[in-house]
Amino acid sequence: MDGVIFGLFALSFILYYGMCHYILASNRPGIYPPKTLLKKRAKALAAGGTIVLLLAAFIYYLR
Repeated sequence: MDGVIFGLFALSFILYYGMCHYILASNRPGIYPPKTLLKKRAKALAAGGTIVLLLAAFIYYLR
């Protein structure tokens, strides 16, 4: 069970890292994907990271 909890925490931090990557990419000038698309991707990764983080914390609490 510890491996599953660790995997979920790791996945949530990877999703947050991707969110930060897209936010920083949207601030650069001259990028190909439109800024609105990058912000939409960042929001989706943030939502997924939050859900996975809450799930991992809930499982950790029940352990």
